[in-house]
Amino acid sequence: MNGIIIIDKPEGWTSHDVIAKLRGVLKQKRIGHGGTLDPMATGVLPVFVGRATRAAEFCENADKEYLAGLQLGITTDTQDITGIVLNENEVNITLKELEAILPRFMGAQKQIPPMYSAIKKDGQKLYDLARKGIDIPREPREIYISKLEITQRPIPSGHTYTLHVSCSKGTYIRTLCHDIGSALGCGGTLSALRRIRAGEFSINESHALDEVFAAVLTDSVSGILLPVDSIFSNYPVISIGDSELPAILNGAPCKTKEDTEDGRYRVYAQDGEFLLLGEVINNKVKTIKSFFNPP
Repeated sequence: MNGIIIIDKPEGWTSHDVIAKLRGVLKQKRIGHGGTLDPMATGVLPVFVGRATRAAEFCENADKEYLAGLQLGITTDTQDITGIVLNENEVNITLKELEAILPRFMGAQKQIPPMYSAIKKDGQKLYDLARKGIDIPREPREIYISKLEITQRPIPSGHTYTLHVSCSKGTYIRTLCHDIGSALGCGGTLSALRRIRAGEFSINESHALDEVFAAVLTDSVSGILLPVDSIFSNYPVISIGDSELPAILNGAPCKTKEDTEDGRYRVYAQDGEFLLLGEVINNKVKTIKSFFNPP
């Protein structure tokens, strides 16, 4: 079995829980995911099966898109609603004041990751240190936020807004909510999180775990298994002639058509088999990552 299943991760499950469950259900040892979601989060979790696991890194590094609940007036130790409340403040912020401050968090910027994260410092994960009450300085990380919009206002007596966020790899949405609350002076925390896109994969392509279990029982998993090249659907296509095929299968560069522009391509054999993601330079294609079964 080789391919990608887009899971709509349920709340309360870790990404590892999902993989462990699917490894048993699908009877596959070679399986992984394309970007961790916290247990409280739901939504798009691309799962890579078989040789498709070689593509997981491209999803991990891709941009992501979220719907996030921003609850103003409180701060917590984890920067989300699951943590211990550290401060509670009265909220007198208007919608216009919130809208006015959001551009400050757009574009390229540096973000200090939270202590409750899997980032390692001197071989120890930060969340292990945090659970011991240890807080250490963290280096700011370069991130990029391309969209930050309010999609839902709170009820009249509430202070929770829904934000639509598109961002680069490494962006912590709970830290974004915390930082917005700090900038407003009232504090803020992440109250809910749903990932609606990871790279080329959207929530519309996702399947509940129960759907996968049912597909296994009816021997119809192929109907929900996406081909590995779907992760590269934003790249153009080139085909390799039969005479060049032996070279590319052995990892050597090979010639392309003379008018092929430099750049990344999905590379296929003449029979339509997806071979690899390649880089064309001066009408020669070299392998970035191969996906064919070794000869």
